[in-house]
Parts: sequence; structure tokens; C-alpha cells
Amino acid sequence: MHQEPLPDRLPVTDRTRHRRLREQGSLERPQLEAVLDAGFVCHLGVVVDGRPVVVPTVYGRDARTLYLHGSVAGRSLAGDTPVCVTATHVDALVLARSVFEHGVNYRSAMIHGTARKVIDADEKLEGLRRITEHATPGQWSYARRPSRKELAATTLLALSLEEASVKIRTGAPEDGDGPDAALGLWAGVLPLTTLWGTPEPDPALPPGIAVPEHIARRAGTRHG
Repeated sequence: MHQEPLPDRLPVTDRTRHRRLREQGSLERPQLEAVLDAGFVCHLGVVVDGRPVVVPTVYGRDARTLYLHGSVAGRSLAGDTPVCVTATHVDALVLARSVFEHGVNYRSAMIHGTARKVIDADEKLEGLRRITEHATPGQWSYARRPSRKELAATTLLALSLEEASVKIRTGAPEDGDGPDAALGLWAGVLPLTTLWGTPEPDPALPPGIAVPEHIARRAGTRHG
């Protein structure tokens, strides 16, 4: 089915309008996609039995939809309910001359909408493929695919990426031109970088089974 191209700018809604630190906010779709593509764990916020619950889970996406993975036992993944999903990456601590001016350099995305429980078998397989490939490209083709029983035991949610916003903070402390600059204290940025380590084989793995190339080549590379 033909779909119209997506606009580069996300729509402004009451939930995506930036009210604080507007200079850090963005409604540019490419920035939303960049934040989502930099990670694979998000936090799903939902109200269950009248109480807020926030659940960490893995995700994958296509251009229009975010797919969230879970178990059928998870009440928060019932589907057809309003949710808020966030994904955040910490890039550095911003250490100023005063504690008040301390902060964090970060990239964060927030998606609002009604999560839909995926029932169609083909869409469920495709959503799980996207989640798997998003976390470890090449793994869907390498590993065994889900069985019917495993698919039945898995809940997959689909959430439109239409209503979303981004916030990004970069740069140095903001007190370099204020009175605290005369204190003679060090100030600056302490970067945070996450690297993939060396693959560790399962102790039950028989000898002679090598680490597949799509996993081995990630060792030492940056995550996020």
C-alpha cells in the first residue's frame, strides 16, 4: 500500500510542545530517528490499575512505528492504552563552578500515543525482526526464528511515531561568564562513552563454535 512521504518536522501538540529549556528542544524527525537508532532500550510509562508503572523494554522501529517487546504476563503490555515512551542517552556530566549550574549533556526522545497490541502473525514476526536487528544487526538471520508457541507467549506493541519530541543538550557549563568564574575552580565536561566488550561464550557452548562475524566486529566499538 502506498504511503505518503513523512514530513521532516513532527507536529506540535499539547504534549510535545517544549515549555522549559526550549533551546534544547527539537521537533525534527531526523533527530528523533537518530536518538532512537543510538540505543535499543526504552522506558514504557503506562497507568495500570490506577497507578503509574514504568517498564524498561527493548524496541525496534520502521519509519512510522515503534515496536516494543514484552511477555504476555506483563500487565503494562496489554495494548490499546495511552502510553509514554522515552529513550535517553547520557553523553557527559557538565561540571560547573557552582552546584546549581551542574547538568548533563544528553539526547532524549519522548513518544506519546496509544499502544496497539500486534495480532497479525506477519506483522509480529516483522516487528520482532526489527527489534532483534536493531539491537544486534545480523542476528535475525543467524539465530533460530520464534516458534508458534514462542510467538504466542510474546506480546508485541506498536506505537506510532507521529506524536514525539526530542531534547538535546551539548556544550560546556553556562557560568563561565558570570561571577563564579572568579572563584578559580575547575569547570568543564566529563564525557561518558560506552563500548561493546569482548564476546563471552556460553559455558555450555561446545568447542569449535566461533563467534559470528556480525557479533565479533562490534567488540571495542561505541554504543550510542
